[in-house]
Amino acid sequence: MLTDARSIRIKGRSFLALMLSPELPLAEWLARLDDLAGRSAGFFLERPIILDVADLDIDRHQLKALLDELAGRNVRVMGIEGGRPSLFEPGMPPAMRGGRPAPDIEVPAAEPATVETAKPADVRQDVQIARAPASMIVREPVRSGQSVIFPEGDVTVIGSVASGAEVIAGGSVHIYGTLRGRALAGSVGNTGARIFCRRLEAELLAIDGVYKTAEDLAPALRGQAVQLWLEGDSIMAERLN
Repeated sequence: MLTDARSIRIKGRSFLALMLSPELPLAEWLARLDDLAGRSAGFFLERPIILDVADLDIDRHQLKALLDELAGRNVRVMGIEGGRPSLFEPGMPPAMRGGRPAPDIEVPAAEPATVETAKPADVRQDVQIARAPASMIVREPVRSGQSVIFPEGDVTVIGSVASGAEVIAGGSVHIYGTLRGRALAGSVGNTGARIFCRRLEAELLAIDGVYKTAEDLAPALRGQAVQLWLEGDSIMAERLN
């Protein structure tokens, strides 16, 4: 008897993941990770994470212990990049290769795009934006629980970014209001990216993966118009006149 065989549709899709690059000694690196997570609650929650071990001299037992430590912190590793074959065993996240700094995204020029953001309990909200080449303009405040992610270039927010909200840009971040949440510029390896805001009250700032939390900011900068940029492995800041 012949049966109808139904085909299986397989599609490709790109997502923006955060990459963690541990350093030895691992205990000290985990302590710094705990400090970052403690200052910015929920930063790693429900985020796709890639673990970069290319420059890490560890064996399989140490890698398993590291994965357990991360899982205990609710950091869920979806893949491991740069690991030699002897590090892997069944049950581990898969080996990842060929990652690109930024995805290729095609957006029709004639229609406004929508950034879909998530709040706790999977309540979905939208932020309406107008998109131009290599830039995104968000024409309303970014509310708590929302994420604006644009790896192709700069993000400009015509308004404020609330506590618990975040803006992630492949280029620079411009906030024409109060920045109370998180701003991450240069997310795809752009060391020349900057963060500008009219009033600085941020929970966390990052440029090209270098982080600065609220406690690290000079008191004289809080509540001021500020620009931040990267020099080596340090985030520099100054008031805007």
